[in-house]
Amino acid sequence: MNISAFQTTSFPPEKASAHLGPLVWEDVNRHLVHKALAEFSHELILSPTLVSTEGAWGTYEVRPEENGDTVYTFKARRLALDHWSIDPATIEKKSAGKPTPLDALSLILEFAEVLGIREAMLPTYLEEVSTTLYGASYKREERHISSRQLALADYQTIEAGMTEGHPTFIANNGRIGFDAVDYRLYAPEAAHPVQIVWLAVSKERATFTSITALDYDRLISSELDEATLHSFETRLTRLGLDPDNYWLMPAHPWQWFNKLAITFAADVARRYIVCLGYGSDSYNAQQSIRTFFNTTDNRKHYVKTGISVLNMGFMRGLSPKYMLTTPAINEWLDELISADDYLRQNGFSILREVAAIGYRYQYYDQGLKLDSAYKKMLSALWRESPLPRLRANERIMTMAAVLHKDKDGISLVSELIAASGLDAEDWVSAYLKAYLAPLIHCFYRYDLAFMPHGENLILVLEDNVPVRAIMKDIGEEIGILNGSIDVPAEISRISYTLDEKMKPNCIFTDVFDCFFRYLSAILHETETLHEDRFWGLVAECIRTYQTEHPEYADKYQRYDFFADRFVRNCLNRLQLNNNQQMLDLLNPEDSLQYIGELENPLARFR
Repeated sequence: MNISAFQTTSFPPEKASAHLGPLVWEDVNRHLVHKALAEFSHELILSPTLVSTEGAWGTYEVRPEENGDTVYTFKARRLALDHWSIDPATIEKKSAGKPTPLDALSLILEFAEVLGIREAMLPTYLEEVSTTLYGASYKREERHISSRQLALADYQTIEAGMTEGHPTFIANNGRIGFDAVDYRLYAPEAAHPVQIVWLAVSKERATFTSITALDYDRLISSELDEATLHSFETRLTRLGLDPDNYWLMPAHPWQWFNKLAITFAADVARRYIVCLGYGSDSYNAQQSIRTFFNTTDNRKHYVKTGISVLNMGFMRGLSPKYMLTTPAINEWLDELISADDYLRQNGFSILREVAAIGYRYQYYDQGLKLDSAYKKMLSALWRESPLPRLRANERIMTMAAVLHKDKDGISLVSELIAASGLDAEDWVSAYLKAYLAPLIHCFYRYDLAFMPHGENLILVLEDNVPVRAIMKDIGEEIGILNGSIDVPAEISRISYTLDEKMKPNCIFTDVFDCFFRYLSAILHETETLHEDRFWGLVAECIRTYQTEHPEYADKYQRYDFFADRFVRNCLNRLQLNNNQQMLDLLNPEDSLQYIGELENPLARFR
């Protein structure tokens, strides 16, 4: 099925809003207000006042203006890492003493001055909040799958069944650029089959790179069937063009219709870019939006394409400059990991980005000296599929699923633990061995850091228990931090120099604060595992590794994951400061916002 069946003229206009209604709108607003109060308080943007206590719970209030007549009250527990565990049902808002419905957009406006968002940025941020609410309503009304069902579901059902997006960001499903038809075509939760647009791009303007063992002809013949290849070559020859002068390149359909055909019109007109039509395979959009999974043949590669949609602080393009070295980075890292006895025994691996094409549009390439989203409109890469790696009785899920709750508040991780037959401690220990232990090893052995958040990692499960982990999104998101190992000159961009005391933040922030903080809270709130025991297991995992590897003792002292405190990295502050581009990607460390420190829950286990 191609896009023509979903043209706006044949798409009933009322379908665009069929999932919206008073009850679901009330539910999703309560959820987002709950999240905003919790995360803004965690980042010290809001300072709720404790009014009363009852056991572990406190009643808090927060006002947009001191002594103002609008007040939010709620009950909360303060958990490890200053996590605000708020009971959503207790949140109330009063204006001039009268109860007022919870409204996430109103909350942003009321606290706009406190949030520090500039007026020029405010409309876009409000739009991102609106689209986040729009998507949340769709997920609850039309795509809801219970956690019990998801715990036993296949990979793509789980991928499409996620409802939250990034656990930290409030406006985490912005996708500005998609209209209501696009949403049902390309949002991962819509799970609509997509056919990719294929382009022929001139070798004068585009560069193809790949790992050593894979050349262009072998890649394309494995991705496109003979009939499709023949039709594409026929299209070129009928235009009087030589197919040998072109690379075949996938593009996101939205990008072709909304950007490339128009913005790149000069190169289309001059036949540097030729649209060949749709490929025959069907794909599903993944949580990262710009990545597609082949559902016609799941042994084929993922395809990742640039798409000029604003989502969570960035335009989601792909840099042709980075594409030049992406396969080489993946090849180097794969060789490093494969030769490591500890990682091999642990089963840790990566999904290699095996080939890439980057297209340089001369007007932007020459005219724009600095980094710009306009330079990242037309690139693509191919990434290995995890399915061929699975053994009998193994299945996979995104690690983001570990934080998932369904609309009834049932957590997927609790259902997984129940289905495994293990007690919670044993399950969490297995998970930490599969996920955390390899990250700790890479850090201490190679000074190597990943971006190991939920969407970037695939968990391999056997009998519902994590047995190993597969990391993805390698080319853009790994780094050797103040490292001493030799890195080939062509991939030197992965080497970073930063303040030594900030180096452990790749674990403290990316793992502890941005993932374990939520996982430990979910386990604690559902009475599956007390937070103290969770952090005790984290400590045991790290201590076991350190005991087994005394050769890195000096690094254990310099980079102490049992330190009393570590810096509080505030991600929402980044987005509020600049929701068009949160970080200077050429110098990300200087863009980050650190506000105070967090007490390290591992300190007591030193």
